Amino acid sequence: MNKKENMEPLFKLGEPNTAYQQYFIGQSYLNPLNDKGVKVANVTFEAGCRNNWHIHHKGGQILLVTNGIGWYQAWGEPARKLLPGDVVYIAPEVKHWHGAAKDSWFSHVAIEIPAENASNEWCEPVTDEEYSKL
Repeated sequence: MNKKENMEPLFKLGEPNTAYQQYFIGQSYLNPLNDKGVKVANVTFEAGCRNNWHIHHKGGQILLVTNGIGWYQAWGEPARKLLPGDVVYIAPEVKHWHGAAKDSWFSHVAIEIPAENASNEWCEPVTDEEYSKL
């Protein structure tokens, strides 16, 4: 599944994710689904795209995998392969990254868990060496 046209999306692709491009290796797309109360967005990664290590302070995040093949990794733990139907709960303060497999586009719905004074901290990129081991 290395071509966009081979993927039957559950949600629209959205626009190129230019606001957060500096925190991604490769191209991602963002389609906000809800911003009232709980922020929910469809995020799509082109093959090989991944975000930097990052931390959700106070609120955490839930990922619902909808298309393609991807990866999730928490700091100090092995990477977990993600397939449609997988759910990832990311507790607050857990340093992690997620993104597409090398040869597959990947989409997930990201749900930000609301919390007072919640914030995101963007950290270092996932190196090509780390990623190539997957």
